[in-house]
Amino acid sequence: MNTPRFRWITRELPDLDLGKLVLITGARQVGKTTVSRTTYPSLPYHNLDAAELRDRLRQVPTTLWASTVGECILDEVQKSPEVFEKIKYAYDEKRIRRTVLLGSSQILMSRLISESLAGRVFIFELFPLMLSEFCLEATSPPQAPILLDQILSCSHLADVLSPYPPVSLSSDWDQKQAWLAHSLQWGCMPELLALSDSHKTQWHRSYEKTFLERDLGDLARLSDLEPFKKIQKLAALRSGHILNLSDFSTDAGVSFDTTKRYLEYLKRSYQAFELAPYHVNVTSSVRKTPKLHFVDVGIARQLSGYFGPATGELFESYVVSEIYKWVKTRQRPVTLTYYRTRSGLEIDLLIETQQGIFGIEIKSTPKVLAKHGSALRAFAQSSRVPWLGGLVVYPGDQLVHLDPTHDLWAMPASLLLTC
Repeated sequence: MNTPRFRWITRELPDLDLGKLVLITGARQVGKTTVSRTTYPSLPYHNLDAAELRDRLRQVPTTLWASTVGECILDEVQKSPEVFEKIKYAYDEKRIRRTVLLGSSQILMSRLISESLAGRVFIFELFPLMLSEFCLEATSPPQAPILLDQILSCSHLADVLSPYPPVSLSSDWDQKQAWLAHSLQWGCMPELLALSDSHKTQWHRSYEKTFLERDLGDLARLSDLEPFKKIQKLAALRSGHILNLSDFSTDAGVSFDTTKRYLEYLKRSYQAFELAPYHVNVTSSVRKTPKLHFVDVGIARQLSGYFGPATGELFESYVVSEIYKWVKTRQRPVTLTYYRTRSGLEIDLLIETQQGIFGIEIKSTPKVLAKHGSALRAFAQSSRVPWLGGLVVYPGDQLVHLDPTHDLWAMPASLLLTC
């Protein structure tokens, strides 16, 4: 299936009439080019992957940028840092009002923007497809946001969830569950939609090679890729685990500082992200190190070499990543953390909103039991921040009010993450 999918970022991108520069950044192959050319069809498109084009743009005098290049879409712009000053000059002189920049290197883009275009540019991040985007064709945009978004703005979970039936009656429920299974097996990169299973595997191998040779090359000039590949694989194997740099360093056979730098490369290239520990009322009994999650389960599987049934850690990373992608894409003012004490009490995700705090436990079990909410219940009883309710997210199909006193619910992932 190669039907274009709806992308939520299009609800955030500004109209060109606002007269602002726009930067869309994200990992390679997540759809930046498609989104920008679809959203801004009137702008000429130039891909700076082409060395010849970079050479020609380098020769354009700053004072002639507006008349020679003008308003356009510039892809892989991090490969030609000198264009930032030229765009800045043309924009400040009011010779251009709009330009769309695309780039896949967060660390380089951040530096170039801060040095040249600070205060002049809207910045947006694009991620692999979200579950709701799998379920929405570009020609059928949603009328309302996903259930998660309603939860993020409520004061009590019951206010939002009580009207929902225990079992979804929507005609597309089976399709949503099928897309969930696809995402857990293959990940969420858009190009996979048109490929057979065998070609999906080949695509992932090619993507791994491309990242090492091109994206990593933009970040660092490494004479020996093997130590980085070891860190990359270890990170994929430990997606959903608390980050222990000393263990990483020992297992990879590289120094602590090198390990830290290589993990930073993974984060800066949108391959992985850290989930910080909950820091309110932290005592000595609470773990203070972050958790590591891969943005895309399919990429994590390719790097780790594991292609079997989704483990609890993979399912956790998938759900956390979906929520992370939604919050980042829609720029919601919430804080995502995890909670774990040294005695073993753990909550996979805490979401702090302006109203209070939600807790989410993530279980790969087909059925949720009352005991699965014990950590949420304990946290709710001790929290000094207003408790808004808790979810036990799982891959099943029944919405169950587990504990009305503490407002705990068993929540199907396909219900939470779709419209």
